[in-house]
Amino acid sequence: MKGFFRWFRSSTKMKRWMLLILIGIVLACYGMAEILTGQRLDFWPLVKIIACFVVGFVFVVSGMIHMQKRTLELLVQETDDRIDDKKAKVNSLIYNKKIYDQGPKIVAIGGGTGLNAVLRGLKNYTDNLTAIVTVSDYGEIVPESRKMLQTMPLDDIKESIVALSKDETKMSKLMNAQFKQGRLKDLCFGDIYFLGMKEVCGEFTQSIEQTKDVLNITGRVLPVTLEPIQICAELEDGTVIESRDKIPAIVNSKTSKISRIFINPTNCKVAPGVLEAIQEADAIVIGPGSLYTNVIPNLLVKGVAKAIRESKAFKIYVSNIMTEPGQTDNYTLSDHIKAIHEHAGKGVIEYCIYDTGELIPEYIRKYNMQGQDLVEIDSSKAKAEGIYLMQRDISYVTGEYIRHNPDAIAASIIQLICDDLKFKDMQNDTKYVLLNDRLKQAKKSLKQSRRNDNMRKTKKQKPKGESKFAKKYKERIESIQESEIKMKVKAGIPIEEEKDLEEEAKEKQKLEKLHKKEEKSKAQKARQNQAQKNKEKEQEKQKLKLEKQQLEKEKQRRKMEEKKQLEKAKKKRTEKGKHQK
Repeated sequence: MKGFFRWFRSSTKMKRWMLLILIGIVLACYGMAEILTGQRLDFWPLVKIIACFVVGFVFVVSGMIHMQKRTLELLVQETDDRIDDKKAKVNSLIYNKKIYDQGPKIVAIGGGTGLNAVLRGLKNYTDNLTAIVTVSDYGEIVPESRKMLQTMPLDDIKESIVALSKDETKMSKLMNAQFKQGRLKDLCFGDIYFLGMKEVCGEFTQSIEQTKDVLNITGRVLPVTLEPIQICAELEDGTVIESRDKIPAIVNSKTSKISRIFINPTNCKVAPGVLEAIQEADAIVIGPGSLYTNVIPNLLVKGVAKAIRESKAFKIYVSNIMTEPGQTDNYTLSDHIKAIHEHAGKGVIEYCIYDTGELIPEYIRKYNMQGQDLVEIDSSKAKAEGIYLMQRDISYVTGEYIRHNPDAIAASIIQLICDDLKFKDMQNDTKYVLLNDRLKQAKKSLKQSRRNDNMRKTKKQKPKGESKFAKKYKERIESIQESEIKMKVKAGIPIEEEKDLEEEAKEKQKLEKLHKKEEKSKAQKARQNQAQKNKEKEQEKQKLKLEKQQLEKEKQRRKMEEKKQLEKAKKKRTEKGKHQK
């Protein structure tokens, strides 16, 4: 009895449906009893009795359906090891595994911290998760572990495995652990592990796929190609950069934007399993991450972009929050989308998730000092590319860094899938129940975290001028800088180096402004010249039109005169003939 009352006081949301069923039974029984008594009834009393019976029957059926649905939701909650804040568990792990195996098939394409944020959020919804990453070096310096073992660039692969693991801290320490003594000195455990798995499995792709079972991670990680690729860039002035790590520095020194990105070798083959994963996917997520060095290179591998275009999955692009120096300086949202379309063709993106920009300037200030700024949202131009835009609060501050919120991104992607299932009348399907229940929990936790987060208070307003925040928060930034300098002076810390860096940054900004002014003046002059030419052409057209009209009028006048003369001559002839008679 105590257990019953304890259950009755719990917030299982079952009591409401039980009450609905009880009311339905009472109404149905009342209607049935009145009918079975056999009394002769008039029309309206009979209608009321039948209505009571029908309403009661509907209440019973509806209550039973919702009870069954809620029971399924409770089972999912209680048997899910991925929920941290639950009070009780039951031993039904088989059911748990079955549910997650039925989750949506999602493919995430990219690299770096942006891709890992997406994976970190999506692993809470499904086991059918595939990460497709680049296999390129971040620089010319090759780690000693790679030199000795002669392995492929595995940095992005290892980080994705860490993101998909249940305990990311332990997995990160394990994968990046370096031996300090003995024959294995300077070797990384992650490189040794993959080399050993390759010997066991026979090929590199299989060794990575088997990692899912060996290390007990959610989903799988696939390299986009088995060939080490070199990411190269061609600038607008014709300069070709053949090293990935040199691209930002050369772009800044040349003050020339990136025209295109290409990979060497250009004809590298796609890795086994990549195209199949894309074809079978329910959703394909591109980005976020470095546009030209993490996102686009994956799409340049032969067959990848074509497979995405032909796929029936949701094609989602998660926009970057900040611009990246040396790659996407002054890039807007539409510029990011255009760059992807120019390299991979239209059709690889259907939806775009972008941030609301609710970040106070103190955290943006350091990014501004490094030449970074918030990505400007030009929604009209982005929509012109044929993209459906989704504005979501997907950013948060961790430490001193602005990062994508994994839970918010995952919730936005899963919402699309849930809406599609609902559109197909699959509300009672196990897949929908799982996703919708998890989505509700995620939204509640996100609301709570945002409520407790004191860092996110000020909405981004539309910037004016060339710089987004330089004018609006100039005085505030200067006051903060002055206070920091005073604190350093009191502490006895030298600030000469900092001043030099600030002067260099200011000088750089001045040069950039001058360059922009020159470009604007050139563009304005070109527009004026073109407008003058167009005006002259229009005037010439008008002149020719007037001359043509005058000629037409003169022609009409001559015709009228000739006609009049003919009529006069004819009249004279008739009069002369009459006179002769």
